[in-house]
This record gives sequence, C-alpha cells and structure tokens, in this order.
Amino acid sequence: MSTPLETSQPGESEPELHRRLREAGSEELAALVREHAEEMEPPAVRHALRSPYCTAEVIEILAGVRRLLSYSEVRREIALHPRAPEALAGRFVPTLYWRDLMELALDLRARPTLRRAAELHLTSRLPELAVGERISIARRASAGVLSQLRHDPNPQVIAALLDNPRLTEGMLAPVLHGGRTPPAVLELIANDRRWGVRYPLRVALVRNPATPLNTAWRLLEFLRQTDLRIVAADPRSPEPIRRRARVLLERKA
Repeated sequence: MSTPLETSQPGESEPELHRRLREAGSEELAALVREHAEEMEPPAVRHALRSPYCTAEVIEILAGVRRLLSYSEVRREIALHPRAPEALAGRFVPTLYWRDLMELALDLRARPTLRRAAELHLTSRLPELAVGERISIARRASAGVLSQLRHDPNPQVIAALLDNPRLTEGMLAPVLHGGRTPPAVLELIANDRRWGVRYPLRVALVRNPATPLNTAWRLLEFLRQTDLRIVAADPRSPEPIRRRARVLLERKA
C-alpha cells in the first residue's frame, strides 16, 4: 500500500517522494531509498535511478526489493544504468525487450561485456520478430547485430539495413558472394545509390549466378578487362553473361 509520500495530495502536481528524490543530493537520495525502497513504485524508482547523484549503492538497494524486479521498466532502468554493477546489470539483460537490447548495444557508456551480451540476445531473437520490427532494428543496429541481420531474406529489411550508417562494404560483401542470397536482395543492392556504385560489389554481383540477368548485364559495362576475363571463363556464370563479357573484351581490346 502506498505511503503518504507516494500519494499526490489535492492540488499537487506530483507526490512528495518523487519531488524529494528528484531534488536530493547524494546522501539524502541514499537515505530516502533506504527508508522507502520497500514501498516505492516504478515512477519513484525512475526518479531515483535518473538522479545525477544515483550511486551503485542506491541501485543495489532497489535491486534487492524483489517486488520491484517484477516490473520490466525497473529491470530496464537498472540494466541500462551506467553506474549499475556489471554483474547486477547482466542479470537483467536477458529479460529486456528488443528495443532496450538495441539501445544497450548502442550505448557507448555501457561496459563492452554488457553491450556484447545485448547484441547476442538481440540476434538470437531476430527469427522470432515481425518484419516491421526487423526493419526498425536494421536502420539503427550495431555492427554485431548487422552481421546477422545482413542475411535476412526480406528485401524490405535489407533496404533499411543499407541506410544504416554503421554498415560497411566488408559487412555487405559476404551477402553478394553468398549462394543463398535471394535475387531480389541482389537487385536491390545493385540499384542502391550508395552501395551499387562500389566496384568490388559490382564485381561480386556480376559473378553471383543468382543476380538477375538484366542487372548483371548492365553491371558488366563497368568491369575492367581483368574482371571481364574472369567472368567470361567462369562456368558458374550464365552463358549470356559470359558471351557479353567476351564481346566487351573484344571491344576494349
């Protein structure tokens, strides 16, 4: 049951405890949390954890109240708090929602072990997520998540991934060399204004038998003689592509 400090009085905009937690210095904050932790609700916990004077001691007191840990928002606040003891924060990482896992993986203030744990848990959940959720992740994901998400078969997910500023040519190359990459994804990358003009990626697209014929045909025009010779002699390439490569070689010769 809430204490008077947790209850707003008529005409008041916030409970008195919330105000005191928000305005408290380090010693007062610790004293308030020790006194009221067993009675606090998530909004009060949020005030305590977001105080600039919150310490590891305050976090451990709150984490010691089992009732509070039943709230996902409390576990989230502790897991993402830069002053939370590493072992304590690590306990809650597996319980976070995918949005919170992505935020933790991107948080440069967080310890590397926690960021990596967040990446691992997020990548393990990718197959269970809806397309719209994977699209949202693809736009902002960290490098560790991108390395898994780049193999998504859905072109909409790949389209979002191509706009991610953390994506590199090295991450994208295995997708173009992969024998299981859907033709629609290969065509999407070939037509992308940022990635479709990269010469190594153009070569990989031409040499991938799954690349749509008209796309590979168009990209052949940009290949150097050395790469045209490789394509012309590559038994994996469709015969029309090999013939076209030989024609272009004769012209350039």
